[in-house]
Amino acid sequence: MLAEKRSLLSQRQLRAVGILRFALPLVLYLIVVWYEVNEHWIRVGQVRFDINLSAEIFFFGVLGPTAVFIVLSYIIRLLRQQIEFAAELEVLNVDLERKVAERTAELEERNAELARAYAELQELDQLKSDFVSLVSHELRGPLTTLNGGLELALSRGNDLHAETRAILETMAAESERLTRFVSEILDLSRLEAGKLQLNLGPVAVRPLLKRAVEVTCECKGRVVEWDVPEVLPPVWGDEIYLEKVVENLLSNAVKYSPADQPIRLSARLKDDRLAIAVEDYGPGIPPHVQQDIFERFHRLERGDRIAQSGWGLGLYFAKALTEAHGGEIRVQSPAHPSSEHPGTIFTLELPITAEVPEDA
Repeated sequence: MLAEKRSLLSQRQLRAVGILRFALPLVLYLIVVWYEVNEHWIRVGQVRFDINLSAEIFFFGVLGPTAVFIVLSYIIRLLRQQIEFAAELEVLNVDLERKVAERTAELEERNAELARAYAELQELDQLKSDFVSLVSHELRGPLTTLNGGLELALSRGNDLHAETRAILETMAAESERLTRFVSEILDLSRLEAGKLQLNLGPVAVRPLLKRAVEVTCECKGRVVEWDVPEVLPPVWGDEIYLEKVVENLLSNAVKYSPADQPIRLSARLKDDRLAIAVEDYGPGIPPHVQQDIFERFHRLERGDRIAQSGWGLGLYFAKALTEAHGGEIRVQSPAHPSSEHPGTIFTLELPITAEVPEDA
């Protein structure tokens, strides 16, 4: 409607200028003739068309109106071009508005589809977490009973045949491994749901590192090189879960490094944080996958074969627990110039504390 009104107004203006183009020169011509004739008649008492009168009429009455006619014709031409451009621009605007409306409708539809898909994924993820938590919780009871029975059976070592004892020891080891896996899955489910309760407090670092080394390295005969000061300030966190983080890093080093190579454990103060580094002499981690190793169920592959068995949850759990404590885990590989044993360094940074934080 607005475009039609503009077009109608432009057409009226164009017609008005067109009429003016002919009327104004004619009026100017008549005015000049009347003025010149009257001027000469008053001066000489009669009208006599001499050279002066004719020149003045030609100059003022013909050339002047002709120039006005030409100027108005040019203005009309510009107006027509403007009207044409305005019409084309209006068509383009209408087409653009139509395309914008179509694209907007498409985007709204896609956004609605994405919102529905996201809601479905959230629901599925929640169902998955609930299912895993339920199954893990239900497995805990039978596994506890199974571990107790195997421990009781192994305690009667004199009554068991060597082969039977070996089978029971294997069963006990695998049952304990499955128990740790179930416990880790439960902790992960609680952590992701924001329901994991951390009993925060000052934690002595050196005893924690000793216990972690005993559980993961010394029991397997692995050599650990210590570079840990005797006196370290305590860190603020949950002692049980921080020990799990260090155990996961050490277990990862044991799993991926040769048995004849040592594992180096160091600790250093870094401003108001404590940096704990676990260094191995394994095959290293390619740069393009160093961030992926902290994802759930990620397994480091060597060619077409996976190097070691595992669930791909250790580093993910370690990073999640560290971030829950306000800390950070970093990876550096290669750690050594050796091409045979480039190795990897995992650095765990935790906040130290001299007193209980106010927001505890």
